[in-house]
Amino acid sequence: MPPLSDEPHPHHTLRLHHPRHFEFESIREVPDSHAWSDLHDHPSIEPSGSDSDSVPVVDLASPDAVLLVGRACQDFGVFQITGHGIPTDLLHRLESQIRRLFSLPTHQKLKAARSPGRISGYGLVPISSFFPKLMWSEGFTIAGSPLEHARKLWPNEYDAEFCNVIEEYNKEMKELAGRLMHLMLLSLGITEEDISWAGPIRDSGDLSTVMQLNSYPACPEPDRAVGLAAHTDSSLLTVLYQSSTSGLQVLRPDPPRWVTVPPLPGVLIVHVGDLSHILSNGRFRSVLHRAVVNRTHHRLSAAFICGPPAHVKVSPIDKLLGPSQGPAYRAVTWPEYLALKGKLFNKALASIKLGGERWEDRSN
Repeated sequence: MPPLSDEPHPHHTLRLHHPRHFEFESIREVPDSHAWSDLHDHPSIEPSGSDSDSVPVVDLASPDAVLLVGRACQDFGVFQITGHGIPTDLLHRLESQIRRLFSLPTHQKLKAARSPGRISGYGLVPISSFFPKLMWSEGFTIAGSPLEHARKLWPNEYDAEFCNVIEEYNKEMKELAGRLMHLMLLSLGITEEDISWAGPIRDSGDLSTVMQLNSYPACPEPDRAVGLAAHTDSSLLTVLYQSSTSGLQVLRPDPPRWVTVPPLPGVLIVHVGDLSHILSNGRFRSVLHRAVVNRTHHRLSAAFICGPPAHVKVSPIDKLLGPSQGPAYRAVTWPEYLALKGKLFNKALASIKLGGERWEDRSN
């Protein structure tokens, strides 16, 4: 795993690296520290299965998978997948271990708290520094082996079960991510040979990965709190598993509205990341998404975040450029882009757009 960092700009002070020391379940009303006033900036809708706003469901075993994946990446920036090959039993075991982790007492979880400047461990999502209010959630990031974390969380009984499930899931998901990236490239009319760093990407290649485990406790006033604020992913792609409680919403344009992605049994969700937006010269769409909270149900999710090797510069693929269309974005490595994201948040992508105003120019 490359030394990625999501640390914020020095002018943005990250108040906490972990949630406040109270148990979410014991709160009877949302405190001011977690009360958001702008959650209803756009209407929220829950489309039916036949609604044009419904996030596409793609069967990866379909002979039309390349076409369907490409269309979803361009039209939605997010899609659901079946036929992915991840055993249902593994998904159930993963959810059980996530629930077990977040059920630990707060003081125990804090033993594995994320240190400043590090990506791994228990704590707030780094985007917290951009907002005056806290989010109704807990997070646990795993980059590399889960062994170090397990020893801190369960010091008296080294927990092989937690490690085994996380490592098994990581292996299966890395193979799936390579398969998805392969389909995405094919949908653009290109292959791994067109990207020197990709290697045999259908077999996961040199993809760098991080696993983000999330807990969204039941909230007494869900209209006043948010689980995860609106953002785009910095990655090439992110594969999300969510429990049976609804909460994920994606922003659809013209007119803007928040569309709920309801949980479907055994179905995973794929988000196009900013780096794929760059790679495709803007053909793929990295979509704003957020997590809302539920009054009575506790929601869990696991995001498998995939990017290129740390040293690789990602830029629009030459084959996608023509005589009248040059690259829309300058080349950038994943760590460089994460640093930009830490300064500019959701304006990072626009800051590297060629021919437009750069962030460096605005800062003078």
